[in-house]
Amino acid sequence: MKQIVERARQAYATGKTRSLEFRLQQLRAFKRMFIEKEDDIKKAIKADLKKNECASYTHEIMGMLGEINLALDKLAEWAAPQHVSRNLMTLGDDVYIQYEPLGVVLIIGAWNYPVVVLLQPLVGAIAAGNAAVLKPSEVSENTAKLLEKIIPQYLDKDLYPVVNGGVPETTELLNERFDHIFYTGSTGVGKVIMSAASKFLTPVTLELGGKSPCYIDKNCDIDIASRRITWGKYLNCGQTCIAPDYVLCDKSVQGKLVEKIRETLKEFYGENAKESPDYERIISRRHFKRLLGLMEGQKIVIGGDHDEAACYIAPTVLADVNPESKVMQEEIFGPLLPIISVGNLEEAITFINEREKPLALYVFSNDKKVIKKMIAETSSGGVTANDVIMHFSVASLPFGGVGNSGMGAYHGKHSFDTFSHKRSCLIKSLAMEGVNKIRYPPYSLKKLEWTKFLLMKKVNKKKLSLLLLPIVAVLAAVVLKKYRWEMAGRGLQLVQACQRLCYNQD
Repeated sequence: MKQIVERARQAYATGKTRSLEFRLQQLRAFKRMFIEKEDDIKKAIKADLKKNECASYTHEIMGMLGEINLALDKLAEWAAPQHVSRNLMTLGDDVYIQYEPLGVVLIIGAWNYPVVVLLQPLVGAIAAGNAAVLKPSEVSENTAKLLEKIIPQYLDKDLYPVVNGGVPETTELLNERFDHIFYTGSTGVGKVIMSAASKFLTPVTLELGGKSPCYIDKNCDIDIASRRITWGKYLNCGQTCIAPDYVLCDKSVQGKLVEKIRETLKEFYGENAKESPDYERIISRRHFKRLLGLMEGQKIVIGGDHDEAACYIAPTVLADVNPESKVMQEEIFGPLLPIISVGNLEEAITFINEREKPLALYVFSNDKKVIKKMIAETSSGGVTANDVIMHFSVASLPFGGVGNSGMGAYHGKHSFDTFSHKRSCLIKSLAMEGVNKIRYPPYSLKKLEWTKFLLMKKVNKKKLSLLLLPIVAVLAAVVLKKYRWEMAGRGLQLVQACQRLCYNQD
């Protein structure tokens, strides 16, 4: 591992990633990989998750192509110096933010979407000019092996190596020094990542999970809400970090909700979801057994069928769930949907706020006041109202968690920002030294008055001060330079007169 990381650091040290043209060339090659290896990628994903070709393309490849195309189109704009506002003391200076790469970063992916959660952050890392060591999840082993094979065929093999393996290999990687670590996965492992990063004070982005709640208001179209929730919950067999984890609703809504979910499941997957080409499987027997344990003792109103040999669990709904039950103590990450009764919106908000902050929050209502209240009085990584998951698809929105559900964000420009250092730059001329005397010893009350005026006064830009103050600053500089401090009093009088003119107009 040390050699792999060192080779990436040496390649980065050559400076070739600083060139925008090099970054664009790598991104174009990356895009070509998804076009030319599309069939291989879909086959690997199907071998891991039993996902059909259409779902593999829409859930993984299409998202990657969109992310790469955006970076190709916007990179020059993102990387350009960002000029910022100046104060009166720096009016003649060039003041801007310069984006620079962090260095060598580590990206650790997850198995539920084994391509996009590993490689979408890589788009931002490449665009920002970094080297990146990639660690796919060993659980989705077919996809991991494929990525280890094809990525070096398209990207610089020294700058972007792929490391396969399990916990020992990941542990060994974490013993190395990186300039940033980006991890997608469970909260428990996220704590391990953060602990390892602390040894070198390495910044981290943690894309974790949690129990994402879904509140259904009585003032709502239950038919449409049921359809959208069913799609989002059972997508990828429930193995989606922002899937609705549980539903909160009034007791009067529960019966209709269950029946509409039952009807929608039949429409989506037929009489037997096990025979549907559109319904995936649990990733491993370990996760299969964990999910069976969560169902124990629950009131199953839909589904519950399972087949360990096939890692199959039917789309399942659990009704009248006790908030203290096992299924409510951890992220489900599978096709089980608990329904919990609440009396009203306030009770739902209290229920959510008593628990860890989720990665996503969903609310269904025809009343905009209900939606605004839910957003205003709760906290989550993201919110979608009257739908689920769709905020993930908007590249201009930062995607990430808060509190226990993670830290940091990515997607689009936010990925570029995550893997960039915003360097503060001020370029000053060596001329007009006289104006700087105000900040040099010896100090005096007159200098203090000047400083207060130049740095602390807030002037209404719509008033005459917008034009007068820069002129006064220049005149004051001339006075200071020509007549030195014995004439500074006159300059101060001019400034004070300007102040009176500006602020007496209110």
